[in-house]
Amino acid sequence: MAFKALVVLMLVAVFVSLFSGLVFLYRDKGASTRVAKALTLRISLSILLFIGLLLSFYFSSPSA
Repeated sequence: MAFKALVVLMLVAVFVSLFSGLVFLYRDKGASTRVAKALTLRISLSILLFIGLLLSFYFSSPSA
């Protein structure tokens, strides 16, 4: 159950990072590096979430 909550929390963090990048793009008009940092964080979180899901699938007990 805790892993499901962690997955949901990671998805929320990915969406927050995505929309913060959009806000930075709109406010700064592309003049700062905050957009690149926000999108780099989003990609890192997405990769971490994907690896976590793969590992949980690999180490889960077979159901049968």
